[in-house]
Amino acid sequence: MKKIVIFASGNGTNAQRIIEFFQDRTDAQVVQVLSNNPRAKVLERATQLETSAISFNREALYRQEDVLNILKATGPDVIILAGFLWLFPEKIISAFPDKVLNIHPSLLPEFGGKGMYGKHVHEAVYAFAKAQHQKNPEKKVYTGITIHKVTPEYDKGGFLFQQRVEVDKDDTPKSIAEKIHLLEYEHFPKVIAKFLS
Repeated sequence: MKKIVIFASGNGTNAQRIIEFFQDRTDAQVVQVLSNNPRAKVLERATQLETSAISFNREALYRQEDVLNILKATGPDVIILAGFLWLFPEKIISAFPDKVLNIHPSLLPEFGGKGMYGKHVHEAVYAFAKAQHQKNPEKKVYTGITIHKVTPEYDKGGFLFQQRVEVDKDDTPKSIAEKIHLLEYEHFPKVIAKFLS
């Protein structure tokens, strides 16, 4: 049975979908959810789904070996960043080479890098699409998701998967976010399963 560990910082809807997707499978399972936010809804979601849920602080992740030691004890086959907002430490990436994956809510390399997460990405995509549509109302504009390997730099690792969706003229940052969430829920668990196989 392959082991999946998820890191998340917030609401945890992606983490929940991944846990549920693997719950009845015999090839892999989510064994742990780790969060840098003790009040994150993701911890509650994981606990409700009978998955181990642990929160940690900056010290435990960066300066101490606490989080690294938890991972070494667990021995995950893949580490998933599902809305994890801190830069992932190099020591963990080195300890689990080619085993850390992230999902980004745009078609990288567009709208990536430091500070580009969640609503910041959707707002930037919205502003870009609006400008493009003003220049040429017939122009098609796309955004999407990128699932990629994690390196010590934000959003720089090799791509495993991209899926695009059109940004319509009447879209808002909120409606763009909703489209992206649907893509994430549909594709992220399947890409993880394929990666593990």
